[in-house]
Amino acid sequence: MKTNRTYEDKTHLYGRIWILTALIMIFSFPVAACIYYDAWPGWTPVLKGLLGVAPIFWTVGLIEVLTFVPMLGTAGSYLAFVTGNLTNLKVPAALTAMENMKVKPGSEEGEVVSTIAIATSSIVTTLIIAVGVALLVPLTPILNSPLLKPAFDNILPSLFGGLAVVYVSKNWKISIAPLIFMIVLFLLVPSLSGSVGVLVPVGALIAIGGARILYKKGKL
Repeated sequence: MKTNRTYEDKTHLYGRIWILTALIMIFSFPVAACIYYDAWPGWTPVLKGLLGVAPIFWTVGLIEVLTFVPMLGTAGSYLAFVTGNLTNLKVPAALTAMENMKVKPGSEEGEVVSTIAIATSSIVTTLIIAVGVALLVPLTPILNSPLLKPAFDNILPSLFGGLAVVYVSKNWKISIAPLIFMIVLFLLVPSLSGSVGVLVPVGALIAIGGARILYKKGKL
């Protein structure tokens, strides 16, 4: 127990340090640019700009913390939130790794596997971005090709589709309620297809409620 406590304490210590470091680095570039060019936008334009986007990002950020942290574990969550791109890369990588290793989210084994998966995903992503930046100009005609556009448009659905095959096949009764709700919702309001960060926890709540009802009725 002492070893686990020490590990958790160190994880929170270093995690907070890196979170604060990332926050400082995010703000350092615009501040440095303003100082270098002596061009300050003023508080009013900044507040007007934030007024339109901050409520959305704050809401999504809070929802992601409540939804993803129990899946990723302590160290994995700090690492994922510092490196970013949770929905597209980090969460699918962690869940797939835990599924392949046959460990459960929230367990000590799941914590280790999740952290390794997210770290590996972060390293691979960084290397690919570096290569992509170096080859951006030569690859631009290929990346803008109409032939590849459908593939790029379906990267996110393919990631979650692969995960869904595994989890839906194991708990298909639980998946019925959120699946029907999402299909009907997107058919009625197609514009919501871009609000994945908000709708993921909504689907999770529907799945939990449906599972509770099925459990009471003895269907699970």
